[in-house]
Amino acid sequence: MKERKKTLSFMLDGKYDFDKEIEKLETQILELEEYLLETELDVPEAEAELARLRKEVERLKKEVYANLTPWQKVLVARHPFRPTFADYLETVFDDFVELHGDKRFGDDKAIVCGFATIGDEGGKHKVMVVGHEKGRALRERMERHFGCAHPEGYRKALAKMELASRFGLPILTFIDTPGAFPGIGAEERGQAFAIAENLMVMSRLKVPIVSVVIGEGGSGGALGIGVCDRLLILENSYYSVISPEGCAAILWRGEEKEHLEDAARILHLTADDLKEFGIADEVVKEPLGGAHRDHQAAAQLLKPVLLKHLRELLKLPKERLLEERYAKYRRMGRFLGVVKDA
Repeated sequence: MKERKKTLSFMLDGKYDFDKEIEKLETQILELEEYLLETELDVPEAEAELARLRKEVERLKKEVYANLTPWQKVLVARHPFRPTFADYLETVFDDFVELHGDKRFGDDKAIVCGFATIGDEGGKHKVMVVGHEKGRALRERMERHFGCAHPEGYRKALAKMELASRFGLPILTFIDTPGAFPGIGAEERGQAFAIAENLMVMSRLKVPIVSVVIGEGGSGGALGIGVCDRLLILENSYYSVISPEGCAAILWRGEEKEHLEDAARILHLTADDLKEFGIADEVVKEPLGGAHRDHQAAAQLLKPVLLKHLRELLKLPKERLLEERYAKYRRMGRFLGVVKDA
């Protein structure tokens, strides 16, 4: 809680103005709770004020988060406190064993892979998990390139997924990246080819693949581990061919900052848009006020949805699994219209 208060100024730098009043009240609640804890006295007035503040915060969360614009949802997806892949690894999975390296160049920390188990009272399943990892503190974020993977990251992911396929293990991937790393070195080492190879091979793997967008789903960087049988997306995440900033820079040269809201809206990148278009198979609810407010609750909401889709896919014969995966992607991008002669 103290760490949260220390970094509060970073959160209220203007980007999250829609959340400012909620954060202000949450800070007051934290201070009042600390006061009551330190005094160890029964203060009816303080208890009554605490109850009032909690009720007001809940009301504001419902009001604000039910009416977020697409651009505001992008900001929530990028929130500095939003749970990362590492948080879900810790709370959703057991017995995680990380696997490193692409056996060619190095170990890209922007992508984490490994064996794990997931389950509940209905049984446990051994799986391969693969995900983008942004990191927490600034030093770690720089080491992980803010979740932007190099080609060695995608090659590492592919090698581990092929290993899982050989052993008949389902694959769960967690998408959270602004996009693939755009540096010269990454291009020289075959960034585009590495992503393209992942798309081709993942489409043919004979094991169930479930992908979930937990934050940002940026372009080819997201697709590199996103070819799947079921695509899930958290309600305040986004998945898009280009970022709102990139779109605005192309359409409104020199005035992109004034058109971020417009760009986010016309891209139709929100979870509800993707579900409507048939790209996402299910929108996963987040805790009230966003996943960044309660990591544990976010994991508890995601885990049963993951298990439901995983168990449904495990019942399918391999041939049907591949047929349905092929059909899923063939349906994307179709539209109905009338072509008139010129």
